[in-house]
Amino acid sequence: MNLSETRQRLMKWLSELITEIRDELKSLLALFKRGETWLTIGMIVGFALLAYTVAQFALRTDSMLRSLHLTTGACRELTNGPIIFLFCGMIFFMLATVVSFGEIQTYFDCRKNGALYEARQALFRGLAWGGIAILITTAALLFFNAYCR
Repeated sequence: MNLSETRQRLMKWLSELITEIRDELKSLLALFKRGETWLTIGMIVGFALLAYTVAQFALRTDSMLRSLHLTTGACRELTNGPIIFLFCGMIFFMLATVVSFGEIQTYFDCRKNGALYEARQALFRGLAWGGIAILITTAALLFFNAYCR
């Protein structure tokens, strides 16, 4: 194999790679035209903001940060009961979030396939699990609001 054949193979491979990348970018742009994509992104952003808000309050109660004077919160020292409550709440929040994403994706899939009854049931379950996740976050925020002044 001489240099020109190698160069031709390389150029052909590079051309195919650029074509594949272009096709992938076109399909990615097509996804952003769908409402399902924006709803899923909105859910991710919403749940992330809720988790961030609770984490901000939780870091105010950290005894190590308080002893180093790196936090400005005036929170009482947490005992084992509230720590266990918050830890379990965090686990159930994550589970409810994941299940709500799964149910919403099931709703989109069932709606696409024409299974309207299953789609309606999946939507109801997705909204219910999302509501549970929001309820858990609200309970944690109310707890921190009462606990920290």
